[in-house]
Amino acid sequence: MAHDLTTQSDRLIEESRAVLRDNRAGGRHRRAVSIGKGSAEVKRNNLMTRIKLIGGSLIAIVVAASVIGLVIDGLGFTGIMVAFLAVVAATFLFSNYPKVKIPRRSDLNTGDVRHMVSRTELWLEHQRPALPPPAVTLVDKIGVQLDALGLQLEHIEPLHPAAVETRKLVGETLPGMIDAYRKIPAHLRREERAGGTPDGQLVESLGKISEEIDHVTRQLADGALDDLAIRTRYLDYRYGPGDLGAGEPGALPRPSAPGPDRQDT
Repeated sequence: MAHDLTTQSDRLIEESRAVLRDNRAGGRHRRAVSIGKGSAEVKRNNLMTRIKLIGGSLIAIVVAASVIGLVIDGLGFTGIMVAFLAVVAATFLFSNYPKVKIPRRSDLNTGDVRHMVSRTELWLEHQRPALPPPAVTLVDKIGVQLDALGLQLEHIEPLHPAAVETRKLVGETLPGMIDAYRKIPAHLRREERAGGTPDGQLVESLGKISEEIDHVTRQLADGALDDLAIRTRYLDYRYGPGDLGAGEPGALPRPSAPGPDRQDT
């Protein structure tokens, strides 16, 4: 019994030290910082909504207080205090509400690509506090990659193989893997099992997903680069290098330089 108690105490101490190391190493990454432009835009829109609600409520309170003051010929000290408290209450309320709605996992792979990216980024941000520091770093990287990938996917058909595969990878595989990790008790995430720890397996899987997102983005970008190269070659063929616009109707002819033997008469 004493041996068991000692073993449990040692394990608890080690887990506490691990949590402390984890907080020191990853605490800076766990702040509510946007990992991508999509999630940042959602938060910015939410902030603007709060500001508008605060401004509208303050105007309404001032107008209401002025009308009441005119009707009863002055608010008096009590009326001024009531108006002041109403201003404070409205400012406090709309400074905290409405909150940014964290999407559910089932809602990630829905809607157009732009909204899918922003929802996934918001969902990933909400998962960061439960992830080990190396995984947090990868999640931040994936957020930046999703921004670039979202721009590429906006210009292709929804049923394009790359779009379908990306939706499955980002909307199903990635959140499913993080959900499976979070279901594991915290004290078991660093225990080695089947040749690796859950922490290590999560980091490895996130790394593979990051590589795949980068691969798809580059593939889609290659098509745009090829299209640009074709258009550039056509312009060179049509107008000649550096002569863009010289053959267009109404274009002024280039002045010819005087020859060495040309003399003024």
